[in-house]
Amino acid sequence: MTTNGGEALMRALEMEGVEVMFGLPGGAILPVYDPLLNSSIRHILVRHEQGAGHMAEGYAHATGRPGVCMVTSGPAATNIVTPLCDAYMDSIPMVAITGQVPYAAIGTDAFQECDTTGITMAVTKHNFLVTKASDIPQVIHDAFHIATTGRPGPVLVDIPKDIVDPNNPNSALEWYEPTGHDLPGYRLHPDPDPELVGRAAELILASERPVIYAGGGILKARAADALRALAELTDIHVVTTLMCRGGFPDDHPLALGMPGMHGTYTAVTAMQESDLLIALGARFDDRVTGRLDGFAPEAKVIHVDIDAAELNKVRTADVAIQGDARLAIEAIIESLKLAGAPDAQADRKGWKSTVSGWLERYPLTYDDHRPGDPLKPQHVLETIRDHSPDDTIVCSGVGQHQMWASQFWKFNHPYTWINSGGLGTMGFSVPAAIGAKVGKPDRTVWSIDGDGCFQMTAQELVTASVEKIPVKVAILNNSYLGMVRQWQEMFYEERYSEVHLSKNLPDYKGWAEAMGCVGIRVDDPDEVEPAIQRANEIDDRPVVIDFRTDATEKVFPMVPSGATNSDLMVHPSQAEERA
Repeated sequence: MTTNGGEALMRALEMEGVEVMFGLPGGAILPVYDPLLNSSIRHILVRHEQGAGHMAEGYAHATGRPGVCMVTSGPAATNIVTPLCDAYMDSIPMVAITGQVPYAAIGTDAFQECDTTGITMAVTKHNFLVTKASDIPQVIHDAFHIATTGRPGPVLVDIPKDIVDPNNPNSALEWYEPTGHDLPGYRLHPDPDPELVGRAAELILASERPVIYAGGGILKARAADALRALAELTDIHVVTTLMCRGGFPDDHPLALGMPGMHGTYTAVTAMQESDLLIALGARFDDRVTGRLDGFAPEAKVIHVDIDAAELNKVRTADVAIQGDARLAIEAIIESLKLAGAPDAQADRKGWKSTVSGWLERYPLTYDDHRPGDPLKPQHVLETIRDHSPDDTIVCSGVGQHQMWASQFWKFNHPYTWINSGGLGTMGFSVPAAIGAKVGKPDRTVWSIDGDGCFQMTAQELVTASVEKIPVKVAILNNSYLGMVRQWQEMFYEERYSEVHLSKNLPDYKGWAEAMGCVGIRVDDPDEVEPAIQRANEIDDRPVVIDFRTDATEKVFPMVPSGATNSDLMVHPSQAEERA
């Protein structure tokens, strides 16, 4: 069947199971938007291309399916570099399609031309510049394969205008259905080495102070059930990184919460004092390890990761297993059972007692509200949590509110926590929440944002209003770039340089209403619960609540930059007891 490049692209996307894409048209991609009118794919028109990328990420986080965005050339392509890098850092499956100037015009500095593949090479798992219309079906097939297999990640497909323009002879092709992939150098290694699995089991059985260090790879591999089975078989405590919140239920007796710079005291200290770290789908990020030469000094390491490049990159492993996390965990469980687990493992009663003592002495805490003070952000989060369904999807921005959300929400289901971990992208929350709600329309979706983050991408709430995507947004508004203020107060002698945002501008309630949302402002603690209940009753449009919070609140615990995890700072009310 003879067709053209634009129609072939739409058909190829439909064959990959794409149901929705996020985008914004422009000159170079315009020929593709015409056949979109006849496609089964739902297109969501964003207000900025960065929003399209973050919506695709949120959709992928929530559903596990690749998110798709489509924008034009030049500045539109550069506007999605941040979401591409964000997805690359956090291993999010995503396919971005960008328009390009006609093939013959590439290199002439044509209008809205840029070297998109060159610019994005460092922030994509792979990218393609399509040079022939006949390559489109195969390239799209390959792009989705690369994005979703092995260690997931973003793939970009750059398409010159002439090969998708039905009025250009370069666009003609005979339609075909791709049947395979010819990708030299792309080799998948999902199956773990049985010998290494056996050695890992031996270390686990011999360990007296083990900790399971679960990273985002648990969720990417759909390994939450396997992780729980391993923990319960061995009775080993589990810490879940920022990218693995929900990968192990917070209400489980073996859960220690989040490790790292703002992790719980018990999670950080248990890792620091352990004699064996069982790292599953984690990459020893600097925010988890603190100063590397002081990190878990007595611990042997089992490291399981689908990406061989992560093994021995930061911390040398005693047993390094390349493979799919779920398959590796299941193999370790079988090896442990064959070796007599749980009866054959070392006595850990003393370690269990020590960990229990830490949990009792150093829970997450914050100061009580005093009359006349602004709202306590932690209290706001706890109230939203307590009045939300257990499987609510929470999307955060980046900063203090991100850490408080991870700390004070209870994540008992996988794929209910969406945030920008590796890149730390301010402005991520609102568009990511929109994408998550598109992917999971029957779930409650809360965007937990700061006032600094909100001002970067809030215009996407126009998209949500027009498309009837009823997300709920809680702005923890302290009129500051909160995490920057915290550092300036603690480490720069309270020299607050360029960190204060206007206290009264913008009017978030009025802004929300101008974008078609319900806007609410909360100043008094007695108003917190009624505002949340009102938000929960609204399901036909977005809701934005401006919670006016205390700028003096800090995130504790905290490992200062450049310090070791043994230098963890606890809440001032606990500091004397620790000393």
